[in-house]
Amino acid sequence: MIDRNQARLRRARKTRVKIAELKSVRLSVHRTNSHIYAQVFSPCGTKVLAAASSLEPEVRKDLANGGNVAAATVIGKLIAERAKKAGVEQVAFDRSGFQYHGRVKALAEAAREAGLKF
Repeated sequence: MIDRNQARLRRARKTRVKIAELKSVRLSVHRTNSHIYAQVFSPCGTKVLAAASSLEPEVRKDLANGGNVAAATVIGKLIAERAKKAGVEQVAFDRSGFQYHGRVKALAEAAREAGLKF
């Protein structure tokens, strides 16, 4: 019997292999019940170029809850700003096996609005 996390990671593997093949910068999203995290990885996949999460003190003071769509939108804007500061315009979106819906979708759309292309 395979648990939920193993199933999610199995779903994520296909996307990650394809992104690695294309050698493009990857915007990876991870969500838990109480927080959402985003990281921008270099094309080789070894360096984190930018990161943002609902755990950061400056983000937390503005948000009552890190596990909702409002928090995801804030993190989407923040990761786009930080990625652009690091010189990244074009990324491949890695939803890490999570359904493109709700918080994951909100983060992606906020990052697009803030100027990231994917």
